[in-house]
Amino acid sequence: MRNRSATLGAGLLALSLSACGGVPGTTSDNGSENGGEEESRTLVFAQSADPTTMDPQDARSTSAERVNRNIYSRLFRRDAEMELVEDLVIDYEQVDEQTWRFTITDEAVFHNGDPLTAADVEFSINRVITDDTLLEYVEFNQITSVEAIGDYEIELTTDGPMPTLINVLSKGGADIMPSEYIEENGIEGFIASPIGSGPYEFVEWRQDDRVVLTANEDYWGGEPQWDEVELRAIPENSTRVSELLTGGVDIAADVPPNDWDRIDDEDGSHMVFGDTTRVMLLIVRMTDGYITADPEIREAIDLAIDQGTITETLFEGNATPVRSRVPVGSFGANEELYDDFLYDPERAAELVAAADETPEVTLTASRGNYPFDGEVAEMIASYLEEVGFEVNLDIREGGSYSDMYSERNNEELFLIGLADGMLDASSPMVHYTPETAEGMTDYFSEEVIDLLNQAGRTLDEEERAQLYAEAQEIVAEDRPHIPLYVQPGAFGVSDGVDFTPRLDDNLYFDDILPND
Repeated sequence: MRNRSATLGAGLLALSLSACGGVPGTTSDNGSENGGEEESRTLVFAQSADPTTMDPQDARSTSAERVNRNIYSRLFRRDAEMELVEDLVIDYEQVDEQTWRFTITDEAVFHNGDPLTAADVEFSINRVITDDTLLEYVEFNQITSVEAIGDYEIELTTDGPMPTLINVLSKGGADIMPSEYIEENGIEGFIASPIGSGPYEFVEWRQDDRVVLTANEDYWGGEPQWDEVELRAIPENSTRVSELLTGGVDIAADVPPNDWDRIDDEDGSHMVFGDTTRVMLLIVRMTDGYITADPEIREAIDLAIDQGTITETLFEGNATPVRSRVPVGSFGANEELYDDFLYDPERAAELVAAADETPEVTLTASRGNYPFDGEVAEMIASYLEEVGFEVNLDIREGGSYSDMYSERNNEELFLIGLADGMLDASSPMVHYTPETAEGMTDYFSEEVIDLLNQAGRTLDEEERAQLYAEAQEIVAEDRPHIPLYVQPGAFGVSDGVDFTPRLDDNLYFDDILPND
């Protein structure tokens, strides 16, 4: 068995030069006045899931973030080494523990030609901190106000010290939107035709098919690398790989291990690997009236699952079993809960036998949203049945699966992969706050809330890390989530572009370079 971990984060990707119709692998020759030829470059990236919305503050998914990260600018961003650096901001200071002042560039322009000013920052951040229906609200709600104090100056206040403020201002939901455009067209008009100030402009979204972007020729940060970018949604692993091998796409994400050798052996394509923060886990409904509200039933589910066999057989040892939602690589990760699991089928069977009746659970999962997600769900169902559970396995495709998650209509168990775009325990641990848990896990622990509140308001890094570690230990025992493994990043590519995967699983299209 080959362990490919040594190659994580390395490799080349493929260039697709496309015709006017957007067919990858071809060159468009457009006649110029001097009789020369112009090449139109189109990058085609295939991912397993489509965005659920074009609202950048209501879309907590990697598929949406890959789009938004390139349409919008934010105050800060992470560079290739995952260090926080300025984006729109050119200068800032922390006035006191609760007050910050930022100066932004006067060169940024929205795609419709309007200048980006402090008024747009005020509008955008105020929207996400005041609308508790938005998915990003909970990570921003420690910000109490943001006010434009000049054309390009902003003053921001927080509820007590906020050690994660810069992290939050760099993540999804901090995208700066055009206030005047939204006032004229309404938020629904904006969502239908979003406008940002990033290197790529929105062209169209063919739902369950692709999002098309074009280069912003007036981008304030420099000339974009590609004339056009397509992000295609291809849930089926085999179809995604076939599209890569036949030149239909340049990069295929989430390639399952059974296709790694095939891609490496094919002329013109190879595999590129990267570490991720994506933890595959079971969301467990603890709502009164559900059998999974019983802590012994949740324990039985956890003990019944052999994460070691799942990671070794399906992922060839390149996925890591975990017992925490916070992965190593994120600040505050509890390393004692990493590369660990509690497989004990005999004890699980005893707990099930002690129940008043045979426990029945519904396990919902997707097929094609993540590598081997359907197969993992089938293995989990089998493990649970072996210890005495009755399992209703509900495998869903695309939109139906995403809708169940976003609408919080999950039953007892819901298999999903969740990443940490902030690289800070405060982001994944927000799932254990009442606001985020409501209607999904309905988890409530005063002790955990107290620890998270303390961690969210201390500027002492060592103390923060310890508080988050303690909270993770409690959550691991309570099991509102049953973590399974950290998913490896596996990309199939063709040989014409230079690409390095990022730990945060983001895509900056201008970091993907053609190998001319």
